[in-house]
This record gives sequence, C-alpha cells and structure tokens, in this order.
Amino acid sequence: MTEELAASSRTVISKAAVILLTFLDGYVHSVTEIAAATGLPLSTAHRLARELAAWRILDRTEDGHYCVGPPLRLIGSAGGPGRSIEELGPLVLQDLSEATEAEVRLGVLRDCKVAYIEKLPGRRPVSNFSNDTVLPAHATAMGKALLAFSPPAFVEMLISEGLTSYTPFTLTAPDRLRRALATTRLGRMAVSRWELEPDRCALAVPAFGPGGYVAAAIELRIDGLRGGISAVKPALRIAGRSLTRELTLRTGVRSHEQDTRQLARSAAANVRKLLPTGSASERVVQS
Repeated sequence: MTEELAASSRTVISKAAVILLTFLDGYVHSVTEIAAATGLPLSTAHRLARELAAWRILDRTEDGHYCVGPPLRLIGSAGGPGRSIEELGPLVLQDLSEATEAEVRLGVLRDCKVAYIEKLPGRRPVSNFSNDTVLPAHATAMGKALLAFSPPAFVEMLISEGLTSYTPFTLTAPDRLRRALATTRLGRMAVSRWELEPDRCALAVPAFGPGGYVAAAIELRIDGLRGGISAVKPALRIAGRSLTRELTLRTGVRSHEQDTRQLARSAAANVRKLLPTGSASERVVQS
C-alpha cells in the first residue's frame, strides 16, 4: 500500500469514526444533523452514512434517517458490568483522538490534584494513570470541569491552600476561580487559556457516575479560543455523555467521585475553622 493510499484510508476512517460518535447519544439522526455535528460536508456525510448502512453498522429508518445497527449494539453489550474508569477512559480517548486528530486527556481528582491519562495524535497508545502524573486542578480545563461539580467544601479547601500561579493568566484570585466554575456549571464545558503553559489552550467536559457525582473530565487541546472550537465541541460533548452513560448504567463501577465526597467531608470542618461565624462563605461550605 502506498503512503498516499494509507493517508487516504486514515482520513476515511477518521471521518467514519466521527460519524459513529454522533450516535453515542442514542438518538436517530438525519444526514443534515450528522453533517452539522461532525463538520463534514453534506455530500461526504451522506456517502459515508450510506456505506455504513450497507454494512449494517448503521440502520436506515423508513423516513431516511440513521440509527445504530445490530453489530454496534452487540459490540456495546459485550463489555459486561463492572468496568472502571481505568478501562473505559482509554477507549473514549482513543475514539475522540481519532475523530478530532487532537491531543486529549481524561482526568480524575486525587488529593486535590488531577491524575490523568492522555492520548497524543497518531499511533501512540493511551498512557496509564500514575501517582507521579498529576496536574493542578485550578490551572487546567479538566481540573475546572471537575471542581465545578465537586462539593463546595472541597473547592474551598483547595482555595484555602493557595492557588499557585504558573503563567500570567492563571486564576489565582479566589473570586475569579469561583466565577469560572459557576460559568462551567452553566455551560457544562470548562476553558483553560494559557493558564498552565503559555502555549496551551483546552476545553473540557465532565463525566458523571452513579449518584450524579462528577467522576472524571475529558479535555481536548485546541490551538486557540477563536478558531476551530465549533468543529470539536460536538465530539467532546458526545465523549463526555458516552462515558457518563457507561458509568451510570453499569453496576459495580469504581467511581472516583466517591473519593471526592470523602475528601469533601473532611475538608468541610477544616474550612469552617478559617471562616468567621455566620459568614456567607461559611454557609456555602455547610451546603
């Protein structure tokens, strides 16, 4: 196979993958909706959806729309119960990286830091979680996505320990960080703009586990906040919803949000000692 043909094959696979990611929400989609969600030209989306339907990977409904076909449903049901974030995370990152051709990460809270795995563009595999591979929560998009949906006491504990500045854009003022987390909760998407490294911008979405507590965050690196965001947002949101669905539907999942709850309980008492009695901040911590 020539290099040109190999490159062409990878391009087709990437386009097919991003189409399939559209159906992780479980809905039926028209070709127009597929094109809008993936950023592909309408003619390309129509051609690839028709080919996927020919292989029964997608099914075509009576009104000409598309839904997941039997082979994908069988693959999806073959995983069995009790799969952990360590098992599910690499699969989500692999699909997201292939669909967007971007650097992606998945992070979980661990001792007020973010432990993470990452998938770089190309053929390199997804990395493993390591105690030495951690990042500050307040200076990363995935960290802010985790903090935004963590118990208030946990956030106040992190703030009370001090917010380290890594670049001139790092959010080190407590009120600014609280506002950023409030914005993240409203839009279900966190943004980091040169806050940890001067050349890194990223978007992140939360993923939730049983009980509605935040379990992980998926981060995607972007070149800047002006261009290219609209093309990757749908795939990132779908990846977050897909991981949430897997974590909440499968029993016996080891969810990192349980660790966050335990940390928050112990943090609440410590934070209250630092606050004036009856203050507004104390009431937030108690909630």
